[in-house]
Amino acid sequence: MPRRLLKYKNYDVHAITTVAGNRRNANIVTWLTQTAMGGKVVAVALYKVDYTIELVRESGLLTINLLSTEQTSLIRKLGQQSGRDHDKFKRLPYALDERGCPYLTEAIGYVQCNVLHSTDAGDHELFICEVLKQHVLNPDKTVMTYQFLKEKKLVRG
Repeated sequence: MPRRLLKYKNYDVHAITTVAGNRRNANIVTWLTQTAMGGKVVAVALYKVDYTIELVRESGLLTINLLSTEQTSLIRKLGQQSGRDHDKFKRLPYALDERGCPYLTEAIGYVQCNVLHSTDAGDHELFICEVLKQHVLNPDKTVMTYQFLKEKKLVRG
């Protein structure tokens, strides 16, 4: 009998993009939730050792990109190598918003956020963010979920 109930939750898969000065990065995030009615505030959990968290702490900017099932190659590219050593945006379709923050043009859409504050959350840091704008780019695509990645054997369950 399994003992971990939370392993049964099926999370949507996102790419978090950010910029600080002339440095930019992206990574994969599944622990993200809306925390206020009307979608005005979200909470995003970022792994403490990732390069992305350094840039988010410095700039206070992040963009949430909702990934589609057509973007499975991003799991390895954005989630399994460090942006300290690789330019994750090389050969990646993206554009810059008015803040200079990248967003992924092939994602289902993206949410522009400013960090309000953060708090320790174990091996992650929880960022509470104000939602500035939401943009739907590709409404007919299917949302990538953690369960989808497990079924495709792209992550361990």
